[in-house]
Amino acid sequence: MKTTTANLAQADPSAFRFYQHALEVLEAARVPFLLGGAYAFGHYTGITRHTKDLDLFVRPSHVEQTLGALHTAGYRTEQLFSHWLGKAFHGNDFVDIIFGSGNGLCPVDDDWFSHAARGTVLGANVLLVPAEEMIWQKAFIMERERFDGADVNHLLRARGRRLDWERLQARFGAHWRVLLGHLVIFGFVYPHERDCVPAPVMTALVNRLQSEPASAAEAGLCLGTVLSRTQYLTDIEEWGYADPRAEPYGPLSREQVARWTDAGR
Repeated sequence: MKTTTANLAQADPSAFRFYQHALEVLEAARVPFLLGGAYAFGHYTGITRHTKDLDLFVRPSHVEQTLGALHTAGYRTEQLFSHWLGKAFHGNDFVDIIFGSGNGLCPVDDDWFSHAARGTVLGANVLLVPAEEMIWQKAFIMERERFDGADVNHLLRARGRRLDWERLQARFGAHWRVLLGHLVIFGFVYPHERDCVPAPVMTALVNRLQSEPASAAEAGLCLGTVLSRTQYLTDIEEWGYADPRAEPYGPLSREQVARWTDAGR
């Protein structure tokens, strides 16, 4: 598969060297990490993108070690959001240290590593975020300024016949409607490649939709905030709906929700 490596080395050698060195630093510090973002996406889909950052995924327990190693190597580091994101900077370029997701629903755990793919990126032999976890995390990104539905569709087209569908469905858990919604749109976008999604998967999800009682959901919740941090604020702040991201409904503290939401206003 194509990657953006060759293009990046030619177009921006400074960024290329920074990213290479960041990988070397973490390897030397024995920090387990996965490569994601445009490089992993390109590996799976063959779609090449130039990017101004590098996405590295680590377990939450390794965030401090990761940022510490990059700081010691001479880079400015910051834990931007306590529940999912740190950064290391080199001029205008940066490395994202990702250990969860903005909505708090997709923490990086051991399964990300045990199901990782292997590839050569930036001249290094690295582990890549599994396609299942990439779909899971991207499926919830429906912001006004960013919608990752096309990425989900391209991943389904490229990898659908090889996905671990049982594991992917387990990742969505109670939020299985989000997965079903993306699969329906995939069938619209690629009408002649609908068999990328196994028929039993679609049948099971549609049957679940038809059989679920209307009263099954928690009363008073607006789940829109797990898809967009800003577009459902009227529902939460004015109409009295509860925010499912925050305790006691979700994994985040009120402070974490407020900080993440304010950054998107």
